[in-house]
Amino acid sequence: QVQLVESGGGLVQAGGSLRLSCAASGRTFRSYAMGWFRQAPGKEREFVAGISRTGAGTYYEDSVKGRFTISRDNAKNTVYLQMNSLKPEDTAVYYCNAVNNLLQRIVLFGSWGQGTQVTVSS
Repeated sequence: QVQLVESGGGLVQAGGSLRLSCAASGRTFRSYAMGWFRQAPGKEREFVAGISRTGAGTYYEDSVKGRFTISRDNAKNTVYLQMNSLKPEDTAVYYCNAVNNLLQRIVLFGSWGQGTQVTVSS
């Protein structure tokens, strides 16, 4: 059974940076494209960024393009999200999960981790 553990969130001022990590276990991590998602209060969970199995390909939603960078270390079964120039609208709980590919971005794992809270103050 897959386990996803997100970490690295916190409280930061607008314009600041955070680096999130997602450690995966229980599956062949390198077999999956991975994605970062976020859910703000009162809103549905949304896709933020994705990375291919090898790390050669990435995809970003327009709202974070140029500010966020996704990467992965298959030897450590970990995917990262470097977030720069943070804005108050980035405030949300951030989650990771496997996706089928970067085009369709369909979530593969039925279970989610606990997420990590990111709060950006203005």
